[in-house]
Amino acid sequence: MSRFQVLSDAQWSSIEGMLPRPTGRPGRKFSDARTMVEAIVYRYRTGIAWRDLPEVFGPWQTAWTWHHRMASNGTWDRALDKLTAAADAAGLIDWSLSVDSTIARAHQHATNTTRLTGAGSNYKNLREEPPDHGIGRSRGGLSTKIHQLVDGNGLPLVTLLTAGQAGDSPMFLPLMAQLRVGRDRGRPRTRPDAVRGDRAYSSRAIRDHLRSRGIKAVIPEPDDQKGHRKRRGARGGRPVALDTADYKNRNVIERRYCHIKQWRGLATRYDKHAIVYRAAVVLNAVIAWAKALSDTP
Repeated sequence: MSRFQVLSDAQWSSIEGMLPRPTGRPGRKFSDARTMVEAIVYRYRTGIAWRDLPEVFGPWQTAWTWHHRMASNGTWDRALDKLTAAADAAGLIDWSLSVDSTIARAHQHATNTTRLTGAGSNYKNLREEPPDHGIGRSRGGLSTKIHQLVDGNGLPLVTLLTAGQAGDSPMFLPLMAQLRVGRDRGRPRTRPDAVRGDRAYSSRAIRDHLRSRGIKAVIPEPDDQKGHRKRRGARGGRPVALDTADYKNRNVIERRYCHIKQWRGLATRYDKHAIVYRAAVVLNAVIAWAKALSDTP
């Protein structure tokens, strides 16, 4: 396998049928889908400008057009849905999930566009570009925050973007609302067995939501919340139960973010539009699930 190729034949066969196909209309020759996907992956792996794509991939404008179109029409989201459904049918999904976020610094090339600060995002329509483009100012400067729900093996199930200064806790319910893993029969599965999160996710709203759905919360209680509860005495309620052994498994999402940031175009955001950048993060997840399925005996 050359340095310009990431996908094995088995991985490619698992996603090939989900990509655009020739229409049969006269005109220019239809680009090879595998070459275009490899070009997109190469660009984000290396973090180079689209104009600097090696000639082996053909015109850079074609690769950019493919990526933009597939980001806008939700191609990678549909591919991820089909792969996770196949993985669940094969028993590959560990339904003890972990939740967390990571920061990606925004390069100056990503920020030279008009942004409506504080406008937020529409998490119900992931193909709609948010007014703030998912870029905000945090302590480290202009940045984007990636929020994910991953399974017990660290493979992503849901990916959302916010501006860098956004908090983690308010994103938990939108992440859970997007969790839908299809099944051959019946409704998609939306309820995990457990959710692991750090102290940032310790809120009454989150704990009530998990309790109402019968989901085990593996979330430690911060010291300030412990103090408030103790000061209220009997009215403060019972101490929060924490499975400390299970909580150690939360590191799978930290390892996932380490894998994501091996792609330099994801570790630093160069894309102006949030839907384009998010599509690359989802593509990274698609490749991870395709590898997991191809490695299954």
